[in-house]
Amino acid sequence: MRVKLKDIKKNIMHVLGGTILTEDFFLKNTRFMLVVFIIMVLYISNRYSCISKMAEIESLKRELKDVKYESLTISSDLTGISRQTQVQTLIDQNDLKLMTPSVPAFKLDKQK
Repeated sequence: MRVKLKDIKKNIMHVLGGTILTEDFFLKNTRFMLVVFIIMVLYISNRYSCISKMAEIESLKRELKDVKYESLTISSDLTGISRQTQVQTLIDQNDLKLMTPSVPAFKLDKQK
């Protein structure tokens, strides 16, 4: 069973010439093939949008992580600066005439 060069050429010309589209099988199933094509296009576009959104989510997660670390660093720096000994050192360095009270603060009650 040898395949002849003429038969191969005839089949290729049948497909490339477009006469294959006029056959009964393709005419009956054009709606089905159109629906399959539309579903394939929708599937590809959905997958692409999903991948792009996942990449954006990962980017936002990394950014959130960086911002959290920055916030923690700033908070620890603020805690260190606001300690009483640090405040007293800054007062002494800037020659401010402030003194720490010798009497602790107390609350005044309303009189009846």
